[in-house]
Amino acid sequence: MRAVLSFLVVLVLALSAGTAGAQRKATLQQPQPPPQQLTAQTILKWINSYREKPEPNKLPEAVKAMSGIGVFKELEQAGVYQGFIAGVIAANPEIAEKLISEMYPLPPEDQVVIIRAIAYSGLRGWKELLQKFVERMPTRKVLIEHHLYGKGPTFETLDLKASPANIDIMWGHYFGSGSFKGIDRIITVLPWSKDRNDVEKLTLGSMAKWTLAQNLQTDPRLLAYVKRQLDSVPKETAKELREVITAAETYETAAIRKQAVAAVEELRRKGPENVRNASWWGQAGQTALAFGCVVASALGQAQVGIPCVIGGALSNVALKYMTPTE
Repeated sequence: MRAVLSFLVVLVLALSAGTAGAQRKATLQQPQPPPQQLTAQTILKWINSYREKPEPNKLPEAVKAMSGIGVFKELEQAGVYQGFIAGVIAANPEIAEKLISEMYPLPPEDQVVIIRAIAYSGLRGWKELLQKFVERMPTRKVLIEHHLYGKGPTFETLDLKASPANIDIMWGHYFGSGSFKGIDRIITVLPWSKDRNDVEKLTLGSMAKWTLAQNLQTDPRLLAYVKRQLDSVPKETAKELREVITAAETYETAAIRKQAVAAVEELRRKGPENVRNASWWGQAGQTALAFGCVVASALGQAQVGIPCVIGGALSNVALKYMTPTE
């Protein structure tokens, strides 16, 4: 009897193993769904929702993916990525060196992003951290020295008027770190949205206003912080900030966009208020003007020449040479 039971147990085990093996074989033979294609849009989506579930250990692979799909090829359009990498590094000083080490290898042309991310992180010892990677980036020695010896900008000294990408860097830093340092700087340029004598300021101020309103709609923590700033910012800034808050809370951000587009279009047609004559544009010649998504409809999408994306508070920007006519 025991022999029969033993035989039955062995038989059941053998049949189970055979069934499991057949199932595994069938599974392997079934066509597997293709992996999700990684695009700039999917990466932006991850960045935009990062604060809900921070995963700093995924940053190195994300950076390699960004490099692989070419988002660093045009640095003027990669501000949000640079800022995000800097923000994650800033929020995780205890593992910053490890995170950066795991980003390698990267093509020499993309190593610029790592250098800037370290400099823009705002870490107290960012120069010492950057020095640890000098040997890994021999072709970037000049740029590294530029930052180490005080000639390169830091997060605090970035000139927001110099490029729309710098506003994107502020947003990226916020997404990666949760710090309001970049938000404070964005708030300071809101009055530029009323400037009728400087097209760069008008454009950048409008972009700051639009992206802030868009993001306040979906970020209660940010909305609460911005409201607290109303009593501490200059009167002119507070006025613009109230408009942004109202637009966000009433979901009427389209009005901000329309006002910005109309203002930029008027300035293009008539010139600055303080030099409103037909010769102004001729004197200016062909000027490199930085236009963001906020003015895409004024210029025409074909003229901008790049996909115009605003997701939450993200903006792709381009430099466009043009001479407006009277």
